[in-house]
Formats: sequence, structure tokens, C-alpha cells
Amino acid sequence: MIETNRLIIREMVQSDYDALCKILCDEEVMRAAYESAFNLEEAQNWLNRHLKRYEAYGFGLWAVVLKETNEMIGQCGLTKQVWREKEILEIGFLFQKAHWHKGYATEAAIACKEYAFSVLHANRVYSIIRDTNISSQKVAIRNGMNIIDKDTKNFRNIDMDFFLYAVERTK
Repeated sequence: MIETNRLIIREMVQSDYDALCKILCDEEVMRAAYESAFNLEEAQNWLNRHLKRYEAYGFGLWAVVLKETNEMIGQCGLTKQVWREKEILEIGFLFQKAHWHKGYATEAAIACKEYAFSVLHANRVYSIIRDTNISSQKVAIRNGMNIIDKDTKNFRNIDMDFFLYAVERTK
């Protein structure tokens, strides 16, 4: 679907479930975004939700695959999210811990931004990132984004603070 120098970004399929669990069921990975890991059922529900998003919208979070090994190392893509009662187009990303700090998230996020602007003709895209997730904030900044808002959201009965990053299409 989308190709970068090192990555192939494509729709997830059921056979990606085990690789997806390496992300969603890892406490350290998920603490950054959701405070705790998912169980196996929650991971399957997550996958099912994105399969439905592909059908409904033509996009969702996609599998990020290393060209070199054909291994799914993360997910990155576009989802419709609600921020202060307004629907926005968000670039989201989650990667296996073994692949952090290698530039893959930035490479994938930039490719998804370009897809949103060139294919979906979006005028602006966003990333919603926890205020404690410095690494993801750096990815957003490298993707040309700036903080435009901050809010508290409740997930699993825990209040968490989030920054809203945004970047506008320039062409």
C-alpha cells in the first residue's frame, strides 16, 4: 500500500495477530499510550476494529513491515478520532520495543501524513499523544507537527493528559 526506504505499510490481516500481540500485550509499550497492556481478547478486538475501518473508510492503523525481513514491527496509520466533540484525522503509531529509536515510527508517520494529504486530500492531520510520552512527541515534531491543544481523557477508568499535535497541508 505505502512504501518507504525501509518499510512496507499495508493493511493488517488476521495472520498478523501474533506480531500485533508483541505490541499490544507488552506492558512497557502500552504504558506509554494506554497505561497497561491489552489481554489477548482485547488485542483481537483491536485487530477486528481496524479490519472494519478498512472496509468503512479505506484506512485505519496499518501493519508496518520491514522490507529487509518481511517482519511486522509495528503499526501506523490513520484513524478518525474525537477531540473536544470534533472528529479529526489522526496519525497513530505503536511499535515493538525492539524496534524503538531506529527512526521507523518517524518514517512511517511521515508516509501516513503524505498519504493523508495526497490521497485523502486532508487539509490537516493530528496526533494525540500522552503528555508523558516524550518519544512519541518527538516523532510528531519530526513529522512537522506542533502542539495546538491539551486535554484530559479517561481510558480504563484512568484520567490521562494528552497533547494534540497538528500539521497542515502546504500544497
